[in-house]
Amino acid sequence: MAGGIGSRFWPMSVQKFPKQFQDILGTGRTMIQQTFDRIKQVVPIENIYVITNQEYVELSHQQLPELPPENIVGEPVMKNTAACNIYMADKIADINPNANIIVLPADHLILKETTFNEKVNLAFDLACNNDYLITLGITPTRPDTGYGYIQFLDENHKDDYFKVKTFTEKPNLEIAKAFLESGDFLWNAGIFVWNVKSIHKAFEEFLPEMTQEFVSCEYNSEKERICIETIYPKVDKISIDNGILERAKNVYVIPVDLGWSDLGTWASIFDNAQKDENNNAVKSKNVLTYHSKGNIIRLKNDNKAAIIDGLENYIVVDTDKALLICPISNDQLIKDYVLDLKNFKKGEKFM
Repeated sequence: MAGGIGSRFWPMSVQKFPKQFQDILGTGRTMIQQTFDRIKQVVPIENIYVITNQEYVELSHQQLPELPPENIVGEPVMKNTAACNIYMADKIADINPNANIIVLPADHLILKETTFNEKVNLAFDLACNNDYLITLGITPTRPDTGYGYIQFLDENHKDDYFKVKTFTEKPNLEIAKAFLESGDFLWNAGIFVWNVKSIHKAFEEFLPEMTQEFVSCEYNSEKERICIETIYPKVDKISIDNGILERAKNVYVIPVDLGWSDLGTWASIFDNAQKDENNNAVKSKNVLTYHSKGNIIRLKNDNKAAIIDGLENYIVVDTDKALLICPISNDQLIKDYVLDLKNFKKGEKFM
């Protein structure tokens, strides 16, 4: 899944060039390229699909030239994650009605790739032999309010997977602390595995109207695109979590420590970036810092110099169209800043 805009990562992530297509950490590979590199160790390249906004189809082709062109699919409008999941499940089922599917966000960091491969193979085995909807749950390391949480039941007395009891949207700090202390909550990473028959069954039960819209299309044919463009405006905008996983009774979670981050905020970028002797994360050539500590500094223009004196724990991001300076502790407010900026006359041009 590669259709989001990443507004919490503004002004580096903008509508024309969102974060999944950027080399966020300076590794030489963009986030979507890293995701592709990771999953091709488990899934044959011809079976890897990208679903993104129609606006990013060409950019996806440029960054993933190994993929067959027909494997990069454009959504006419953004409808959250339920619509794209039933769309791709129908499209894949037309090719292989017994397929097992893994769903991956395109813009997440995973450092422990060997562990990832092992757990994905376990999930495929479970999906192949059971009517399960499976998610990978990340072992939490702190009471983070930026993630959803999965509570599991320790009823099968195994260490490798558990039945899910509840999904919880992003909690406040006190609740997040309680979750961490209880020991039976995991972070929801948005990584899912299921057999195509199991996810179809779930959609038919919980989102029947959406299911009926998508079943009307002739997939992998010339008629597919026109059909999708016709039905997309009609379907509900709802996440796969809210629409299916929070309601289904056959959801299982595999706890895992992947060295994972969704890199959803500047604070998470700072946590995972290389830092200098003053704990500054600087990814720009011509930056001088004095009496400054704990900052993340990004200059898009390599021909521009910056001198920063006396700044601590700040985000400084300078792009062609915008300059952001704010405390790292306020990075959750960046979405609000962007909404306020849109209210400016011609504010959209800065998005």
